[in-house]
Amino acid sequence: MSLADEVAAAHAGHPNPAALVGELRRTSVLVPVVNDSLMSAELTGIRWLYAFSDEQELARFAVSRGADPDAELSYVRTVGARLLDVVIPAIEGPAGVALDAGSSQAMVFPPVSGIVPDSVAVDLTEPGAAGGRPGAPAVGGAA
Repeated sequence: MSLADEVAAAHAGHPNPAALVGELRRTSVLVPVVNDSLMSAELTGIRWLYAFSDEQELARFAVSRGADPDAELSYVRTVGARLLDVVIPAIEGPAGVALDAGSSQAMVFPPVSGIVPDSVAVDLTEPGAAGGRPGAPAVGGAA
């Protein structure tokens, strides 16, 4: 199934977390850029990178935040694996991905093992765990 199909299945109550993460890793997403930085938001100590499945979802989000509907939107296109394996570990503190934020099919990919590298996973908080960020808040649930 495609990423959109996996997200729809999860919203319908039939999630397959491994397939969902696998599809994000293989799928090209759009990440908005503002002031030469990837657009993100912080909530409860976690930095959430915004990623969108297509230009229509990105435009809908931008307009919902007050952007001119005719304005050109700046973004980078990357595969989800690059966000999870390269970008997130480069961010100071816990970070995850918010896919299609604000839409009825929004999905979050929290900074937990199995989604992000173990070295930055917040659920590996035991001393001596495979990396982890000691003292970081645990995040429950699967993407």
